[in-house]
Amino acid sequence: MSLDLINYNNAVFRDYAFWMAILVIKTLAMGPLTGRQRHKSKIFANAEDAKRVGGSVKFDNDDVERVRRAHRNDLENILPFAIIGFLYVLTQPSEVLANLLFKITAISRIVHTVLYLRSSPSRGIAFMVPLAISLYMAIAVLCYFY
Repeated sequence: MSLDLINYNNAVFRDYAFWMAILVIKTLAMGPLTGRQRHKSKIFANAEDAKRVGGSVKFDNDDVERVRRAHRNDLENILPFAIIGFLYVLTQPSEVLANLLFKITAISRIVHTVLYLRSSPSRGIAFMVPLAISLYMAIAVLCYFY
C-alpha cells in the first residue's frame, strides 16, 4: 500500500473523488429541500421560525418528515460508503470495476432519493444496490489487508 494511490494521477482515486463530490452535493441539497418543505407547509421545528412566517411548530408533517427521512438515509449510507470507498481505493482495484462501482452507487443513491420523495415502493432496489456494493468493497478491503 502506498500513499501514492491518493493523488490525481491515480484514475481510481479521481473517480472516487468525483463521485463522492456528487454524493456530497446531493446530501447537502437535502437541508435546503427540507427548509423548502417547511416553508411551503408553514410547519417548523422551532417557535421562532414559525412565528416569523405565521406558521406552527409540529413534528409530524408527512411532507417535511419524508424529506428528513430521505436526508437521514443519505447520512446513514453515504458516510459508510465514503469511508469504505476510500479504503477500497487503497486496494488497487481494477480501474474499470472501481469506476463502475462508484458510478452505480452515486446514481442509485440519487434515484433512491427521487423515489423516496415520490413515495415509490421501488426505492428498495435503489437502496439495496449501493448497500451490496458497499458490502462487496468492505469484503475486498478485509481480504486485501488481512
